[in-house]
Amino acid sequence: MELLIIRHGESEADLLEVHEGRADFPLTKLGEQQASLMATYIEQHYRPNIILTSPLKRARRTATILQESIGCGLIVENDLMEFNNGILAGLLRNEAAIKYPLPQGGRPIHIPIQDGESELEFRFRADSVFHKILFEYQHYDRVAIVSHGGMISNILKAFLKQPMNQEFAFPTGDTGIHLLEIKANTRIIRFLNKQEHLQLIEDEN
Repeated sequence: MELLIIRHGESEADLLEVHEGRADFPLTKLGEQQASLMATYIEQHYRPNIILTSPLKRARRTATILQESIGCGLIVENDLMEFNNGILAGLLRNEAAIKYPLPQGGRPIHIPIQDGESELEFRFRADSVFHKILFEYQHYDRVAIVSHGGMISNILKAFLKQPMNQEFAFPTGDTGIHLLEIKANTRIIRFLNKQEHLQLIEDEN
């Protein structure tokens, strides 16, 4: 079984300097272009049998563009949503730093942000949806997962069976692609954060 994990394209929040998380911003024009290039690349090289996506607009639209290119099924999985950042969602970063400053030394991993979730709860949700996917979609050769940077980082930690800590992170660029494989009792990383499909945009600039 292979897991093709994809981050959404650029969203409007990226241009507004706000905390995104559960704030539901759509893709920008560039984000749409990135998603189209990603879909073409995946169609040519790594066609999935099914696509699972977060319901948030930026991820769902990215997944829909991929589905239109591939022609396979698309399933919305709520647990693939980004970190529930509660009161910070959609708030300007400089405003948030004044209104809701981090506690000295940072927020402990077991304490949730107001109206949101804790880092511990976020990691548990990632582990839960990861194992759900392995169990419910094990009969597929390749499953595409379209999600968000924080969730993807935690899914990678779950795949690697890392303990709960904040020492390691796995960043993913716009429409970055990770390919993981589970073969018998072996977990294989084929590649991480592949973005060569965006070369056309870079060449134009």
